[in-house]
Amino acid sequence: MKSIVALQKRVTPWSDGLEPSDAELDAIEVEMPVISAEVELLDVRIALMGRVPNELDERRFRRAVHRLLEARRTFAAVTQQAPGGAA
Repeated sequence: MKSIVALQKRVTPWSDGLEPSDAELDAIEVEMPVISAEVELLDVRIALMGRVPNELDERRFRRAVHRLLEARRTFAAVTQQAPGGAA
């Protein structure tokens, strides 16, 4: 059996520029609290999908929403202070 892969051109040419730059890594680090809070809220929503929420579940959900709002507020304040924005 012949391999046809060798006869095809690469779809995505290899480039040394595939790694994120230092500026991109810094932007991700600044935004990481927002990302973590979004993941936490998603975890809560997934946990509550298969059952009726009780009082502790409702508190956990509200706490996750408040953490996300606080993280977004902090991120917005940081990006407004940075020259040109951090994102």
